Amino acid sequence: MTQLAKTADHEELHPQANLRFSVACAVAREAGAYAKRRFNGRPGLSMLNFKGHQDYLSATDAEVERLIKNRLLTSFPGDAFLGEEGGGTFEDRVWVVDPVDGTANFVRGIAQFCISIAYVENNEIQIGIIYDPMSDELFASYRGGGATLNGEPIRVSGLSDIRSASIEIGWSTRRPLGDYMEVVDRFMKAGAVVRRGGSGALALAYVAAGRTDAYCELHMNSWDALAGLLLIEEAGGRVNDFLAQSGLRDGNVVLGGTPELHDELVRFTGISLK
Repeated sequence: MTQLAKTADHEELHPQANLRFSVACAVAREAGAYAKRRFNGRPGLSMLNFKGHQDYLSATDAEVERLIKNRLLTSFPGDAFLGEEGGGTFEDRVWVVDPVDGTANFVRGIAQFCISIAYVENNEIQIGIIYDPMSDELFASYRGGGATLNGEPIRVSGLSDIRSASIEIGWSTRRPLGDYMEVVDRFMKAGAVVRRGGSGALALAYVAAGRTDAYCELHMNSWDALAGLLLIEEAGGRVNDFLAQSGLRDGNVVLGGTPELHDELVRFTGISLK
């Protein structure tokens, strides 16, 4: 059964939106297959390169981004494109892409990374696709259509007891380390388990699938965050308004989780949820 058929009980897609969703799913899988081949043939630690402090550089990121850009803009030549590696433009209809989220994991041989593709129209996320090629897991969502994992519907966990919660907190060099440690400290003192897997986009997908209960990061770029935020929202979760002010261009704080933990999530992070 197709991805769209699985979500037939939700809002019907406009034909053009239907096409965008289908193409984005196919492109994510193709890009993921390429990244997986490169992962299996990577040169190892002797070839590590950095863009900045703890900011890894991999030739695969640029190669995958070119593949995704070419496929999407060939199918939709009137759309704009914004990628982590090559930048782009900020138009009313724009694809926002992280070709390999979790590059530090990728270059070190840790099989936890993903391809993240979002489509934004009139400053609203319409499509969110995250593909983990090493596990062959395609997390997919479109606005009003729910969220799926390999075609099967997913939901946030619904957990209500912070003492039983598993919270992932991403670390960003764009904010002081002390701010990160304070948020970690609050959750741990409340009894939650705090983890960090090294791929923010995949972490957001895990919240949507109910594998963890919330994700927070004090600064994330739009290409890392948008697809996962829509996944959580369409899986019944609560998220912050990432695109407020200049989130698309400059990034923003990120918070998404199960609604039952709303009060603790807001209190411990200081981030408002929609």
